[in-house]
Amino acid sequence: MSSIAIVGAGPGLGAAVARRFGREGYDIALVARDPRRLDELVGALAAEGVTAHGFPADVRRPEELVAALDAAGRALGTVEVLQYSPVPHRDFMRPVLDTGHRDLVGPIEFSVYGPVAAVQQVLPGMRRLGRGTILFVNGGSAAVPHPERAGTSIAFAAESAYGHLLHDRLAGEGIHVAQLVIPGAIVAGHARKDPVVLAETLWGMHQDRHGFRHYADDLDS
Repeated sequence: MSSIAIVGAGPGLGAAVARRFGREGYDIALVARDPRRLDELVGALAAEGVTAHGFPADVRRPEELVAALDAAGRALGTVEVLQYSPVPHRDFMRPVLDTGHRDLVGPIEFSVYGPVAAVQQVLPGMRRLGRGTILFVNGGSAAVPHPERAGTSIAFAAESAYGHLLHDRLAGEGIHVAQLVIPGAIVAGHARKDPVVLAETLWGMHQDRHGFRHYADDLDS
């Protein structure tokens, strides 16, 4: 049985992706910081006929994230698809001239240390399978730096570089690495940024397996 681990799972995009992959027979591992909210999400999905399992972890604590993904792999089998899509904290989005070096610790932990720890945990299993997909989901500042959102602009750029390096390095091993850039907010009912639409986009990226960077919408939207 194939499984997907959704890091940063919540009631919006994470739940929509769980439903989409669940329809295809994937076992679902939800990773998020708050155990209570995880339980609520697992229960809500169960009421819709989607079986998911919660694994609490703070992405800014790599050892917790590694342990959660290890537990997911032992409970559900090898993680074939990893989605890294936690929502950044508001305090990461300071104007560039107000951003000191200590203000970058959180964004770097969130968008660099977390993804690296997650990938390093699941990659050996993907290599044993001879297949896998790693999906990074980022905001628009990953593509165009924003002077009022310095922390995410800097950290997303690093995450993007890491993902692109993985894309180039792992393609020959049957492991596809891709990034979805979502400009602005995820909006229910939006033609391109509704969670259900985005989940379909991510499913398509997993299936089509071409290119690294994809855009959910125009950057000026």
